[in-house]
Amino acid sequence: MKITSITTNYSEDRFLETTSVVQGTEVGCMNVVNLYPDVMYQKIRGFGGAFTESAGYTLSKLSKEKQKEIAEAYFGESGIGYTIGRTHINSCDFSLGNYAYVEDPEDTNLETFTRERDQLYIVPFIRLAQQVTTQKIEFLASPWSPPAFMKTNGEMNHGGKLKEEYRKLWAEYICRYIKDCLEDDIPVTMITVQNEPEATQEWDSCRYSAEEEMEFVRDYLGPIMEEQGLGDVKIYIWDHNKEVMYERAQDILKDEKAAQYIAGVGFHWYTGDHFEAVSLVREQYPDKELLFTEGCVEYSRFMDSNDVYKAEMYAHDILGNLNAGMNGYIDWNLVLDEKGGPNHVNNLCAAPIMCDCNEGTYEKRLAYYYVGHFSKYIRQGARRIAVTKYTEQIEVTAFINPDGEKVVVLLNKQDRDLPVVLREYGRGTELTVKGHSIVTLIIDET
Repeated sequence: MKITSITTNYSEDRFLETTSVVQGTEVGCMNVVNLYPDVMYQKIRGFGGAFTESAGYTLSKLSKEKQKEIAEAYFGESGIGYTIGRTHINSCDFSLGNYAYVEDPEDTNLETFTRERDQLYIVPFIRLAQQVTTQKIEFLASPWSPPAFMKTNGEMNHGGKLKEEYRKLWAEYICRYIKDCLEDDIPVTMITVQNEPEATQEWDSCRYSAEEEMEFVRDYLGPIMEEQGLGDVKIYIWDHNKEVMYERAQDILKDEKAAQYIAGVGFHWYTGDHFEAVSLVREQYPDKELLFTEGCVEYSRFMDSNDVYKAEMYAHDILGNLNAGMNGYIDWNLVLDEKGGPNHVNNLCAAPIMCDCNEGTYEKRLAYYYVGHFSKYIRQGARRIAVTKYTEQIEVTAFINPDGEKVVVLLNKQDRDLPVVLREYGRGTELTVKGHSIVTLIIDET
């Protein structure tokens, strides 16, 4: 048993720093974290982030060299292993303003449909990522709002609902978007029905009750996607916070006809941990994928928090979601500017890589490295394995990659160092996880 340790420790100025390989030996029974690779759980789809218009616009303000460096940092061989990208259908809050691909209410045949706006900033960023990656990037697309003329409130912002008479056209609109992306060599393999369907936001938003979301999938989106040859594109419901995701899943998936079109449930983190809710959905609907589709550190709530706190928010949530049965993780904006935008309603937040457009520079924040402890080493197709631990003060998850390599991630949010004896059926190694640090262990049996 050969064990390699990778550490990020802000206080020691260590970021994804690899230490020498150690040989596993016989170990004792105190301070133990046990691995049981014969007990396996969910399969990992991948990790990624969002190509918003704001992210693409921010990137465009840097030199070509730095643009490529940022793409490499996420998607390149030397980066943190992202294989998923999320993007928005029509505008979102992290756009430069409201826009839709069809603005004419008389156009019921989608003859004026155009993604010209996406071509300005979103597509160039995607192209750059595709150029630097050694793996195929798949995409999740989500609408924040249908065009204003399709909604009860007559605008893209401030909630409102999809008018019943536009359900069919909206489903066809989504299909047109997917096909347009595929023709553009952007493989949209996943969609969500609606971003945050129970929120009336100042920005682009649209409300669906559980019954409305179920009916839209059952009677329109699912059948129309199949009719148009898009039946292999996965549909995820909810795409909102965790605290009621089980109730939402219950309300929608109880309809057998709707359930047959639904691949899984998407969720966000803005209302707290609620890892038990993720576990409930996993236990009750084992055939459905669970995707974390969005999370960020909002300046409105966490402006004064330090980088360590923000990074630990990420790692804690990823760990908890993985241990609860999550299949894939998608961060919010890949990059933002020095103000935490641009955002057309000033809903500013942090990103793992922040740019100073005035100076033409960028900075990898601590959160980038913390996320990398998972995304860089837990491969597509990896299976979570069982662990036990001696204390709640250490957070841990473990996986076995398709090649048999095992990956263990340990997070210490405490002010003090914590001893850990990593053990697999009597053999392992002793290590110290420093206060406010994260460690990934790679175990190779060859």
